[in-house]
Amino acid sequence: MKQSFVFSGSGGQGIMSAGITLAHTAIDMGKHATYLPEYGPEQRGGSAKCTVVINDAPIVSPLPTRCDNLIVMNEQAYRKFGEDVKPGGVLLINSSRIPAPETRDDVTVIAAPVDDIALELGSPRIANTVLLGILIGATEIVAKETLALSLEDKFKEKKPEILEMNIKALDRGIAIGAQHKLKV
Repeated sequence: MKQSFVFSGSGGQGIMSAGITLAHTAIDMGKHATYLPEYGPEQRGGSAKCTVVINDAPIVSPLPTRCDNLIVMNEQAYRKFGEDVKPGGVLLINSSRIPAPETRDDVTVIAAPVDDIALELGSPRIANTVLLGILIGATEIVAKETLALSLEDKFKEKKPEILEMNIKALDRGIAIGAQHKLKV
């Protein structure tokens, strides 16, 4: 089944990292995946967006007109891309930065304070991993075990605490996402 994911936020929030990790994990599971990054003109703190398409069959176009799943890390991204999710799709919101969004009634909204959770777990830099966990817990688009292996590969050159913190963030996100199980 084909699913499209748009991750959006500001540079430095791990948007690109989350997208590429999801795409690599899908490929590791034998699926087809594309990853298309888009950057704002600023070097740091500007808008950041990436699109990931996952399918069991080869992917003809890596850029959908509207996405099935929109993940927004801040209010600017929400305002800019909030209408890009298809009716019936999923809108995953970082409620630490978007406290009271005007949400659509034709999409499933999952709001979680990912920045707060990341700080509680030890670092604001793992908020993107919390988001990935929520996405995986809700959609089961990829297996948790395969995603954990992708994280191990990604952080193998770093201190072991960094991988451990990311695995905790992934687990915490999956637990939240599992409360919002979706059919994709």
